[in-house]
Amino acid sequence: MSTEVVIQPAKKVKAPKEPLLSARNKKLLKDPINDGNPITVQVLGICSALAVTVQMKPSIVMALSVMAVCAFSNFTISLIRNAIPNRIRIIVQLVVVAALVILVDQVLKAFVYDVSKQLSVFVGLIITNCIIMGRLEAFAMGNKPAPALLDGIGNGVGYGLILVIVSAVRELFGSGKLMGFQVVPDAFYKMGYANNGLAILPPMALIVVGIIIWIQRSRNTKLIEPK
Repeated sequence: MSTEVVIQPAKKVKAPKEPLLSARNKKLLKDPINDGNPITVQVLGICSALAVTVQMKPSIVMALSVMAVCAFSNFTISLIRNAIPNRIRIIVQLVVVAALVILVDQVLKAFVYDVSKQLSVFVGLIITNCIIMGRLEAFAMGNKPAPALLDGIGNGVGYGLILVIVSAVRELFGSGKLMGFQVVPDAFYKMGYANNGLAILPPMALIVVGIIIWIQRSRNTKLIEPK
């Protein structure tokens, strides 16, 4: 009497899906705000920090524009990453970013035309923003769409936070206003208070960014490079 052993094929066990707001994904959102901030730690996007931070309103619009482009370009490139030939990946990334920037530019012209005129060419220059291209190359090309989207949002928020802080300081001391509304009372001017003309000049942006970097490193010593 012969006995046959029937071997059942092993069932594929699906890996559990990672929750959208897992510890890893939360880190993607939080790190760019502090430990991996694009401006104060990676020293990227300095040009726009100089150019568009005289007033808060254009700074906020610029921050939202960069965040939208960074998030959706990350998401799009992650979706098609396996279909992109390695030798033309930079060209594909630029095409995706350029298409999103054109869309953002048209939205700004339709809904906030005055701010769009103030931002001028700097909206178009988002195409070559080091932060966006860096995240596409370093993260989106090697990760799934959901984490890539969160990474783009996190870096956009980290970038925008610095722009808003710098613009708030410059507008307050340079014109006595915030978001275009008078903050410094007229009584101060009658007592001899005068707006600081240096605040509206480009060097002030670097000074404020430098102060933010100093405060950040004094509170987070792991960011200080060893001698």
